[in-house]
Amino acid sequence: MASSIRRGREGWTWLLSLLLLAAWEVGSRQLRYSVTEEAKHGTFVGRIAQDLGLELAELVPRLFRVASKTHGDLLEVNLQNGILFVNSRIDREELCGRSAECSIHLEVIVDRPLQVFHVDVEVKDINDNPPIFPMTVKIIRFPESRLLNSRFPLEGASDADIGINALLSYKLSSSEFFFLDIQTNDELSETLSLVLGKSLDREETAEVNLLLVATDGGKPELTGTVQILIKVLDVNDNEPTFAQSVYKVKLLENTANGTLVVKLNASDADEGSNSEIVYSLGSDVFSTIQTKFTIDPSSGEIRTKGKLDYEEAKSYEIQVTATDKGTPSMSGHCKISLKLVDINDNTPEVSITSLSLPISENASLGTVIALITVSDRDSGTNGHVTCSLTPHVPFKLVPTFKNYYSLVLDNSLDRESLSAYELVVTARDGGSPSLWATASVSVQVADVNDNAPTFAQPEYTVFVKENNPPGCHIFTVSAWDADAQENALVSYSLVERRVGERALSSYVSVHAESGKVYALQPLDHEELELLQFQVSARDAGVPSLSSNVTLQVFVLDENDNAPALLAPRAGTAAGAVSELVPWSVGAGYVVAKVRAVDADSGYNAWLSYELQLGTGSARIPFRVGLYTGEISTTRALDETDSPRHRLLVMVKDHGEPTLTATATVLVSLVESGQAPKASSRAWVGAAGSEATLMDVNVYLIIAICAVSSLLVLTVLLYTALRCSVPPTEGARVPGKPTLVCSSAVGSWSYSQQRRQRVCSGEDPPKTDLMAFSPSLSQGPDSTEERQHSESEYVGKVSLLIFLANSKIILLKKFYMISTSYLDS
Repeated sequence: MASSIRRGREGWTWLLSLLLLAAWEVGSRQLRYSVTEEAKHGTFVGRIAQDLGLELAELVPRLFRVASKTHGDLLEVNLQNGILFVNSRIDREELCGRSAECSIHLEVIVDRPLQVFHVDVEVKDINDNPPIFPMTVKIIRFPESRLLNSRFPLEGASDADIGINALLSYKLSSSEFFFLDIQTNDELSETLSLVLGKSLDREETAEVNLLLVATDGGKPELTGTVQILIKVLDVNDNEPTFAQSVYKVKLLENTANGTLVVKLNASDADEGSNSEIVYSLGSDVFSTIQTKFTIDPSSGEIRTKGKLDYEEAKSYEIQVTATDKGTPSMSGHCKISLKLVDINDNTPEVSITSLSLPISENASLGTVIALITVSDRDSGTNGHVTCSLTPHVPFKLVPTFKNYYSLVLDNSLDRESLSAYELVVTARDGGSPSLWATASVSVQVADVNDNAPTFAQPEYTVFVKENNPPGCHIFTVSAWDADAQENALVSYSLVERRVGERALSSYVSVHAESGKVYALQPLDHEELELLQFQVSARDAGVPSLSSNVTLQVFVLDENDNAPALLAPRAGTAAGAVSELVPWSVGAGYVVAKVRAVDADSGYNAWLSYELQLGTGSARIPFRVGLYTGEISTTRALDETDSPRHRLLVMVKDHGEPTLTATATVLVSLVESGQAPKASSRAWVGAAGSEATLMDVNVYLIIAICAVSSLLVLTVLLYTALRCSVPPTEGARVPGKPTLVCSSAVGSWSYSQQRRQRVCSGEDPPKTDLMAFSPSLSQGPDSTEERQHSESEYVGKVSLLIFLANSKIILLKKFYMISTSYLDS
């Protein structure tokens, strides 16, 4: 039974705590405290941390702070115990004047996450101001002829306090002639009058001294006094009188200087000079009234003097005295109660407090960026302010409390699209016409590493001549990163791989900062025609991002290999060759054939043969084919010819400089029966084979000429289309059209180089059989327009070049196979 009761109590306790927590969360947006003015330093105001639901240990880490727009030093918070206390002297009259409500508004801000609370501390009035009269001594002249119950208005005292502390009561010192009359008008203001209760006789009483005491309603009571000296006059017994004792007037605050407020018209029952009235402002009016209004002494017109401002003073009470010219003069009094009507003459004020700038481009939606406060000195609708933000920006204004707004992120950001926003906050009041004010805030977007480095194109083609010096610069790669600072700091490295049996890093290297690619060793075209590898560009962001670009390095051939002679027959050595030739052969008889190869490519491997003639060899009856290397007779042999001939055949290529080799052929002339039969059969077969080879050569030359003509027409068409494109600088800049030699006219040496050769476009072409390489791409500095225009032409030409090159390669292979077959 006891345990069930205990559980029931615990349930009620938990439910009560939950309800209190919900009530706290509902009202947590604003706290209200109160403190009396003139409280001492350290006076307790409230447990603000506890009331806001904040742990004491969180105050310092979360940057707990209290801010106020104008009174930030009056109150302070002890971060050790979370208590709000009085920091410096608080004077309610200095803060709020005579306003009935007076409070200090505080903004409590904590970070991580950002929270803003609003706290109003009401300042309660104490009775610390005594009543004050406009003057300490007031002199009143009363003619002895004044009637009983004649009234003389008195200026009441003022008290800077409010409420009961400013509720004044008056007491006049005892007198047999005068008593004090207090009347309350419809505006809850009191009118004091000194009333004559007994006729005056100057001969008996020339002066009357009175003391008027004003006491407020505070605890303890405070008093103020004024001494009233009444001088009794002995002439002119009628005073000027006004039609009404109080004149009520309303004026717009923007009334121009000199505007008529009211025209007074007092009357005097006397005659002559005793009825001539002079108007003046009361001698005990406040100085502010004298600077704002003026009265015409003769006409009684009261006009404005200077500028009236509703925000400075909402109303004025003007005491006016009408004095006649009698001897002694008499005066009458009235009061003008002037109320100003507010107009919309004050523009709103905007204050922006930045809290979280710059903002990261990956910030979440709803992130608070700044606090905005608006105000307007006008009243009513004229002081009602609404805020708006620059349209079409990824931010919005969220109202928080009265004239407070939060600037929050409303859409995703991208620093690479726009790195800064110039926001304009417009505050507009409700007046007609409305007034507005603007304030600008610059929101900088902080970068995050969300962009990888990019190259201008995915692949570059580079041409390098073989036998380059070690460490020479062959190309420069350049990547661009759209991010900023270290996120855009790019470094370069090789994508390591194997090139045959060796590592790629043994051939080339790349500078990490500049992107310059260097050849680490001399390259050999005969060993490596194409070196293809990738360079990686990586930024310095966290985490870092990277991208790769492919480099195709073509090694261009140089004439660094001399022609090499081949053995004339299988199983023989390449040296001097001896041949037996019958005396009876006629012209065109093939004696022998010199064969050579060149390890180079293109023109460097194109061989020609020349017969070296010595002294006295003018009648040698032999010649050698320029491109075939066949040694044949030029005429029928006769007895004048020498029976033995030593022929020197020089084989040279077409490179620069030209390289040569020399073959020696020993020819012996014999009778027909002395030639070996096998040799004869061989010569016969050779002759038939040579004839067949000549036919093949004819067809090969015809085919090559046809293809060459087609390529020449293609090149001319392409060149004409390229006339309007400005040329690029440098012979080997990526993107420049580079000549590709498909073959050479004439005899191509039989070598082990089977693939198509690529030659540099720097030297002048040596044949009409050439074409622009379709695989060459534009360099990194080319524009998109040039790439687009050239791609149309290159695409059309590429197919023709590919077909032509394929045909040339097939013809070369066919020629080589035929030559090998005939030689065998």
